[in-house]
Amino acid sequence: MSAIGGGNDRDRYSPIIADVRAFCAASANAENVKKYSRYFKEGYDAYGLGNEKMDELEDALVAKYGDNLALPDVIALGHLLMASGKYEEASIAIRLARRYKKAFGPADFEALGAWLDRGICNWGHTDVLSGDLLSHFLLRGIVGPDRLRPWTASSSRWKRRAVPVTLIPYAKKAADIGPLLEIVRPLMGDRERVVHQGTGWFLREAWKKFPGPVETFLVEYKDTSPRLIYQYATEKMGPEQKALFKAAKKKTQKK
Repeated sequence: MSAIGGGNDRDRYSPIIADVRAFCAASANAENVKKYSRYFKEGYDAYGLGNEKMDELEDALVAKYGDNLALPDVIALGHLLMASGKYEEASIAIRLARRYKKAFGPADFEALGAWLDRGICNWGHTDVLSGDLLSHFLLRGIVGPDRLRPWTASSSRWKRRAVPVTLIPYAKKAADIGPLLEIVRPLMGDRERVVHQGTGWFLREAWKKFPGPVETFLVEYKDTSPRLIYQYATEKMGPEQKALFKAAKKKTQKK
């Protein structure tokens, strides 16, 4: 049974959800919504709270409910908050989950990952969840990077993007990049722009530590993979290096 009490999840967490929405509505800032919406091509449904207000909301929730919230509560609450589509409601769920990093266990990796299946709907939350929370499981050895392999075939573009983004901090400490390149290999043919960005970002960061293997990998796909991956992956390279990864021009048949 949840630490909050009985009943179904919606009834159990309704006081917290009500407090979150009341605070957000009272702190709404239309100018911030207008300012940040240009960064989200997929849409930006937000109240417009800045970081200071989000800090204030987090502190208020912890003070009022923290003693009665366990990690399973936060995960269940997150699903309910994310269902609204409001940016700050998903943000506060991720912020609360961050407080339990020291208590993460293997099962929590998939539980948090489920937010990407039904809830998270933008690159911002995907990248914070991946780079801050999910990567923690890998860095602490709670789960191995192979746990990400099935995610490359997910129907959620955000879960597929989470694969390379989660691997970035891990790659910086890895002794061998080869196994990680094999994990992201299926994404080299992905059709979604947000996945191309995440994959290219991972390859760029991995290249800084493992230039040889990453360049060999990039050469392998230079004629078939989306160019956006290469735009990101080669961003820190000089002009001569970048030229090595240009796609070959396709020959046109003469009629």
